[in-house]
Amino acid sequence: MVEKIKELLKNAKNSSQSICNIPSEQKNYFLSELQKALKNNSKRIISENKNDLLNAKKNKLDDAFIDRLKISEKTVKSMIDGLQNIETLNDPIGNINSLKVMPNGLQVGKMRVPLGVILMIYESRPNVTIDAAALAVKSGNSIILRGGSEAINSNLILGKLIKDSLSKAKIDINVVQVVDNPDRSIVKELIQAKDFIDVIIPRGGKGLIQNISDNAKIPVIKHLDGNCHIYVDEYASLEMAIQVVDNAKTQRYGTCNTLESLVVNKSIAKSFLPKIFKLFRQKDVEMRGCSETLKILTSIKRASTQDFYEEYLAPIISIKIVPTLDSAINFINKHSSGHTESIITENFTHSQKFIKLIDSSSVMINASTRFADGFEYGLGAEVGISTDKFHARGPVGLEGLTSEKYIVLGSGQIRN
Repeated sequence: MVEKIKELLKNAKNSSQSICNIPSEQKNYFLSELQKALKNNSKRIISENKNDLLNAKKNKLDDAFIDRLKISEKTVKSMIDGLQNIETLNDPIGNINSLKVMPNGLQVGKMRVPLGVILMIYESRPNVTIDAAALAVKSGNSIILRGGSEAINSNLILGKLIKDSLSKAKIDINVVQVVDNPDRSIVKELIQAKDFIDVIIPRGGKGLIQNISDNAKIPVIKHLDGNCHIYVDEYASLEMAIQVVDNAKTQRYGTCNTLESLVVNKSIAKSFLPKIFKLFRQKDVEMRGCSETLKILTSIKRASTQDFYEEYLAPIISIKIVPTLDSAINFINKHSSGHTESIITENFTHSQKFIKLIDSSSVMINASTRFADGFEYGLGAEVGISTDKFHARGPVGLEGLTSEKYIVLGSGQIRN
């Protein structure tokens, strides 16, 4: 196993030297070929995924996990759509920005460059294999993809289609390497390989991401969990609020951008809460409220202190009534995981204060938190959502997988 890991790392490092200088047309040809491969092999992909789903059910994995694991015809189409979008995006590599002429005639600017070798460690979500491979190639990076054992069959077929498409585009097939051994000890070795890997992107449960963050010797781009909030302001349209809150919570339960905590202004709570209660009860969403909420919704469960920090990934939601916008902002900043928050209001001053003071990677006005997604933001796809403040924040697309270096253009200048 040690020899295999060494080979994997050397292949990644060597291929990163070739991919960083490949023309955009060649990268786009790979993306085009991969679209064809997905379309032509959709039944085979779904068949392999069914084996993973059967194993997941045998191992009694929870419904939210299985939902993220499943590949359908719709999923395959979504992967193809993502590839098409990435293909149309401008290639950032080699672009020189902010070129300025100094008094001595030197031209100084910044060039967009790849990060180098990326290690992606992820659970469930086999569609990440396609998104990550496509974004890595387009941004001139080499990538090692280590999916979870629960998705091994899905990831291996997708990995084969990626290598076939790289070969057709005459790109080194080691630019994208899918780890075919689910042994967890491999992860321990990879996250220590600082001489070969430039950045780690973990995507999965809080335990996985925390473990990698604590033990890696390489920079990590991450988010631990998604405790997302919507604040229904005193100046909210109740009709809009009901529609947005319903979508944010019930459109899909098992995602990091799903609404988990609802914050409501006291002045509209008696009008709004019974309406959302009726809707949530029809959809079997369990509501857990603060003491003020229980005065209005007397039949719901009292929320514990921990409930307001929780990422449920399930049909459960916590509710907090607050007296003012300031108290809403303070409550959200205290309890949020820094992922995504939204305000429902028709008051411009309130909306602007909210987006300035909320300390999260995405902040929205009158929109569902479910839009916090690379595809929805026009990034083509994403390798994950970062709640860090350095390098990348929010959905990580092409630009998030690059860095900058200074470029100086001279004509023989020397420094006196």
